[in-house]
Amino acid sequence: MSDVDLSYRGADRTPDDPTKPLEPESSLGDLLSRLTTDFSGLVSTQVELAKVEIKEEVAQAGKGAGLLTGGGLAGYLGVTFLSFAAAWGLDEVMPAAIAFLLVGLAWLVIAGVLYATGRRQLDAVRVAPQTKAAIKEDVQWAKQQKS
Repeated sequence: MSDVDLSYRGADRTPDDPTKPLEPESSLGDLLSRLTTDFSGLVSTQVELAKVEIKEEVAQAGKGAGLLTGGGLAGYLGVTFLSFAAAWGLDEVMPAAIAFLLVGLAWLVIAGVLYATGRRQLDAVRVAPQTKAAIKEDVQWAKQQKS
């Protein structure tokens, strides 16, 4: 993952005495200005983190989709020829219609299994887990500051 600066101004400052203000001489305007700057930095950091995470996930999903498409096309052609060969082979021991029906049903079962497996793989793609965790921490921090 790319290096993203997850710090923002004021995040590392803790008072010696938590009941005392950090800068008692600051005016309300100064404090509001700092709050706005800190919040802006926090939002910018979260947006940057989300961009990095989403870009990586999309690249991974794109590569997987391309490989699945190429493999699917090659597999389709191979399966088509093998299916005809199997149906014509079964035609030697049963009527042709039943032979082709059995081969078709076998491929429907295989298609169902492949679909379910692919669906599980796509559901496993997670988008921006670090951003979600960081936002939850920020909300928790804000709640603590409020009380």
